[in-house]
Amino acid sequence: MKILLVLTSHDQLGNTGRKTGFWLEELAAPYYTFKDAGVDLVLASPKGGKPPLDPKSNEPEFQTDYTRRFEADADAMAQLADTLPLERVRQEDFDTVFYPGGHGPLWDLAEDRHSIALLESFLGAGKPVALVCHAPGVLRHVRTPDGKPLVEGKKVTGFTNSEEDAVGLTEVVPFLVEDELKAKGGLFSKGPDWASYVLRDGLLITGQNPGSSLAAAQLLLERVKSGAPSGGA
Repeated sequence: MKILLVLTSHDQLGNTGRKTGFWLEELAAPYYTFKDAGVDLVLASPKGGKPPLDPKSNEPEFQTDYTRRFEADADAMAQLADTLPLERVRQEDFDTVFYPGGHGPLWDLAEDRHSIALLESFLGAGKPVALVCHAPGVLRHVRTPDGKPLVEGKKVTGFTNSEEDAVGLTEVVPFLVEDELKAKGGLFSKGPDWASYVLRDGLLITGQNPGSSLAAAQLLLERVKSGAPSGGA
């Protein structure tokens, strides 16, 4: 089995002068969920090379056993330093794809034509996809073969308006994930702020926040291993 993980290349938090990027736990927990299951992993990003880490995600209060393991893992760090440019990624080479969040994806991956085409290609091939926290916002321009928004009529979740408000970035982000998924016709639901909450609807798996990254990865792995009928994208 081979899984693609797609990270952001965007490092500017709007006009705040602060840095952003991907959220470390949302990479590390899925990374080892897959790695420990014997899966081959490839990391990619819009620009390739080393993607920016949201510095806040590495503050002591947000570190976990997974993040500490990742940072102490020379192979993992080497892989992170040399991600594949998205334009060179082919869906045919992978069984599934996982998108970690962080605020960065709202600026680049949500608008990136290679990411949009890649997600449409995975789903068109009957392969599941998973996105967690802010990454479900990346679905905003992804469409079904008949041109409808992918999330229309589908059960989805993602970083909530109340969680965005709690981190003080409601007026900074280019769009709110919850509002955008609802605007595109998604059947948005959520659990308590910061608690793990994951949904699956056909081939689409979404997780609400950083605390959902492990469960989302586990659900994706189970889905790929089972090869069960998906009920469509």
